[in-house]
Amino acid sequence: MSGLQCLASEKVWFDKHRYDESERKFYEGLNGPATKQQQVKSTLQQAKGRPQKRQHRNSSSHSAGDQDLIARMKSLELENQTLHKVVGDMRAALQKLESRVAQLEKTPAPATVPAVKAELIQVAPAKKVVVEENCDDDDDIDLFGTDDEDEEAARLKQERIEAYAAKKAKKPVLIAKSSILLDVKPWDDETDMTKLEECVRSVQMDGLLWGASKLVPVGYGIKKLQINCVVEDDKVGTDILEEEITKFEDYVQSVDVAAFNKI
Repeated sequence: MSGLQCLASEKVWFDKHRYDESERKFYEGLNGPATKQQQVKSTLQQAKGRPQKRQHRNSSSHSAGDQDLIARMKSLELENQTLHKVVGDMRAALQKLESRVAQLEKTPAPATVPAVKAELIQVAPAKKVVVEENCDDDDDIDLFGTDDEDEEAARLKQERIEAYAAKKAKKPVLIAKSSILLDVKPWDDETDMTKLEECVRSVQMDGLLWGASKLVPVGYGIKKLQINCVVEDDKVGTDILEEEITKFEDYVQSVDVAAFNKI
């Protein structure tokens, strides 16, 4: 609804002063010119009418403001009640925690020292038995043995050492290996990527095994070669690989390690 329609539906007498002026002139024409006292009286009546209209408008605006204030006060009261409830819950939880801490402080610590003493008591007889057995063995030793017995003991000792060395030599040695994923970047989009991959795979050395590869788009039509390899850590390092691959300066711009995992 537009502003003019609102004013048209509003029951307000905006032109009342004109009608009052016409009515005054009409009665002056019938009864003669009005005295100054009558003019002042009519002016006062008009002045009284205007404040009543303004008071009516102000009362309507004040009523709307009071309703907003009442609504805000109610919301604040609800929020205050909620905060009181939260504070009460926190106080109850704090009291429970304090009571629990007090109970823990009152309870004595578990006695661990007696258990340790019991273990020592159990272990002590075993040590004593071992010492007694060693004493018995010492008693059996012949301090005045012959040289033949010494030679026999030396021979047995040498045989045991050789058997241990042979057993250790047969045990397989664990070789540390790593899986490396390399990003090999060309100079531009005109670089022959097939030839670049051939150059990379031509790098051969002990402990190096090339795996799968693929071309990954970089941008502006340029693709990089992403190739995987397995190396022995003691024989091949990433620095050696990068140095060997970058020797192909016509095809390779740079080499980066994208991933490095121990096997």
